[in-house]
Amino acid sequence: MVITHHGGQCFKVTFGDLTLVFDPISKNGTLPGIRFGADIALISRNHPDMNGSSEISSGGKELFVISGPGEYERGGVTVQGFFTKSEYGLPKGETEAANTVYAVKLEGMTLVHLGALAEPALSQEAREAIDDIDILFVPVGGDGVLDAADAAKLSTILEPKIIIPMHWHGMGEPKSLEAYIKEEGGTAETVDKLTIKKKDTTDKDGAIMVLTA
Repeated sequence: MVITHHGGQCFKVTFGDLTLVFDPISKNGTLPGIRFGADIALISRNHPDMNGSSEISSGGKELFVISGPGEYERGGVTVQGFFTKSEYGLPKGETEAANTVYAVKLEGMTLVHLGALAEPALSQEAREAIDDIDILFVPVGGDGVLDAADAAKLSTILEPKIIIPMHWHGMGEPKSLEAYIKEEGGTAETVDKLTIKKKDTTDKDGAIMVLTA
């Protein structure tokens, strides 16, 4: 499995012949829209910074788009989506919006992407369903999503083997990534991409991996 960061909350996950993308950025987003193909797209929040599935090429195949709570399966990938709340990019007069937290199982691993989550807690349903997290994608930028302190609090509760911070590149409060790493003890590894297998996670305990965009 290879994971790359494309700004904001957008991550491409490639495994075998399949490519999955979390929160693709649209051409109307704050950051440049994505320019790659995928088989599966997961949208956590209906906002141009995260809902750019129309920008994805699928090589003539039908793109499988997941944009809300429920259970899904495609090409050996199983997905569970759970309703949560976001405060990111709200229109004037609104106080919250729907956000979906995704738990994705593939290649014997569990990836959890928290989307534009605004509160440092998950529903009882989600907590019961999500267990033994290999990789956690957590927003750290504030500005309508978790800030550094709340992101660290939830990361501790969920006990992932590997943590990938997001919502710090091109969005979020200045120096939010540095603040999050400090909350977590000050140690992180920075890489251009993460190439990983299940066996590589067995000795990890909340290791922070910063993926450059």
